Amino acid sequence: MIAPQATETKHWSFHTDLEKIGWLIIHSPEGSVNVLSREAIMELETLVARIEDLASSGEVLGVALLSGKDSGFIAGADVSEFDAMSDFSVLPDALRRTHALFARIESLKVPVVAGIHGFCLGGGLELALACHYRIAVNDDKTRIGFPEVNLGIFPGFGGTGRSIRQAGPVDAMSIMLTGKMLRAGAARGLNLVDKLVRHRDMLAWEARKAVLSRRKSEQASLSKRLMAVGPLRSYVAGKMREQAGKKARKEHYPAPYALIELFEKHGNDWRAMIRGEVDAFVPLMGSPTAANLRRVFFISESLKKQGIKGAKFARVHVIGAGVMGGDIAAWCAYRGMSVTLQDLDMARIQPALDRAKKLFQKRYKKKREVDAAMLRLTADPQGLGVPRADVIIEAVVEKLEVKQAIFSGLEDRLKPGAILATNTSSIELERIAEVLKDKGRLIGLHFFNPVAQLPLVEVIRSRFNSEEAIGKGASFAQAIGKSPVVVKSAPGFLVNRVLMPYMLGAVERVEKGESKELLDAAAVAFGMPMGPIELMDTVGLDVGKSVATELGHDVPEGSLFARLIASGKLGRKSNEGFYKWEKGKAIKGPVPPHADLAALGRELVKPLVDMTEVVVTEGVVASPDLADIGVIMGTGFAPFLGGPMKARADGRA
Repeated sequence: MIAPQATETKHWSFHTDLEKIGWLIIHSPEGSVNVLSREAIMELETLVARIEDLASSGEVLGVALLSGKDSGFIAGADVSEFDAMSDFSVLPDALRRTHALFARIESLKVPVVAGIHGFCLGGGLELALACHYRIAVNDDKTRIGFPEVNLGIFPGFGGTGRSIRQAGPVDAMSIMLTGKMLRAGAARGLNLVDKLVRHRDMLAWEARKAVLSRRKSEQASLSKRLMAVGPLRSYVAGKMREQAGKKARKEHYPAPYALIELFEKHGNDWRAMIRGEVDAFVPLMGSPTAANLRRVFFISESLKKQGIKGAKFARVHVIGAGVMGGDIAAWCAYRGMSVTLQDLDMARIQPALDRAKKLFQKRYKKKREVDAAMLRLTADPQGLGVPRADVIIEAVVEKLEVKQAIFSGLEDRLKPGAILATNTSSIELERIAEVLKDKGRLIGLHFFNPVAQLPLVEVIRSRFNSEEAIGKGASFAQAIGKSPVVVKSAPGFLVNRVLMPYMLGAVERVEKGESKELLDAAAVAFGMPMGPIELMDTVGLDVGKSVATELGHDVPEGSLFARLIASGKLGRKSNEGFYKWEKGKAIKGPVPPHADLAALGRELVKPLVDMTEVVVTEGVVASPDLADIGVIMGTGFAPFLGGPMKARADGRA
């Protein structure tokens, strides 16, 4: 009987037990998640060399690779090192060294089994795929995928070839090109995972059995592999480019196209795909797109540090069952909270409940999950939920007197410590709070349409608010999966303040006879997710006019804009505005020819960029970084440019 042996490094621990199973545990000393830093990879090299020796001498029959962190397996490579690693004199050798290490793991004569819980992303998944067998916890917390495309790159530790080997070319390329994170069951269905367990505490037991049974994963079926053979591969690559073109332009986001090109060259040979990674990956890592996307990532991560630790929210009461109020209520219910939705009568509330059910049906796979979410969302015409709510959000029409009337009757009904918030899109909080005895209790929580898709919530601070009140607001936004950006109470706050000159400038050009299709196409060519005219229709012409008026912009009575509103053509919600809408999509005519669409786009976006500079100068947001992330999240401003302030600084806007 051999005594257990143990080795500790900064990032790893390794020991063998009496059954000759080696237990390799990763536990990054800094941060809440494990990451594969350069230091962690170098330590792993040393440990793999030891495992090779133990395997050769028969002292180890196999290895189980597990995480010692509650958050999950490995969240990927260490993004904080990416700027230094983008150096062309450093990156190629570092990639080849990691490739060689993962190949050594794969070539071990004893089985290596990865036990996955929580996050298994990017480089973490690449390491798991280099193991011989993978077991994952099948719960709501496990997420498996390749999010690298969101940072302007693609998997670079051999994940391109190994994922194709396991899942087949179509499925593997799909998850790499979209950055989609899979639940454990879906990953099992794609053959990225071999076995599912119900609880994390079952991982070690199942890994032990897998090692002793020398289990090994099977490759993708022949029918799947055929999609990368011969002329089929070029056809599949063409379809992939077509799909990528619908979401991103090559000049804006080169990574998906570089990955497709790599697949077209080597997709029939997963080992050749891995060998080709380095040459294709290195230019992407050093590109302006990747650098800006990394900056956006770090600013986004910084938003998570806001708020009050330990703040909990179980009950939400929303007043106003229109599009915004109803969708805020539905989103809170989707995120697991108990929600009461108030309006004058059931006739006004029912459409919101119907929309909520559609959201739940789209987001959930099982009927019981949809039913449970619907039970969390209750119609409440009498406002009985107010005294029990942890958060009360007003989302009625954008009229000062209406909002004041609502709040004047609420204050004495609130439980101690409850958040009192308005979803106003442009009215200063100080004016709304005039009717309150405790004016510091009212904060702004400004959501964006569509609520289920846009991640930003502006947490609006008035001169009456305490740090605690704003911290609670930021905590609530995070609790429902949104990103809070704190802004000062000022007309239009951040996003609407910068959007209005942009949208109204485009509307004015349409009034003068320019093609709305051309203007929208130019904005998209610049990098916006949709053009300003389509955006005005999406926001709602009535809402646009209300915000414009609040910000002091003139909307002439005889203008096309005013005439559309007067005739009830309010945009997407009424199925007609500047465009006609069918099934949620604008019906557009042909785009007139233009010599330089991107240049026209820069011209259109200039008022937005100019106003962002003004807002930063006035201190509406605390920094240019926060302005950039707020405008990106709230308007979809081109992330590959890093935001309006960064784009202006780089001479690109």
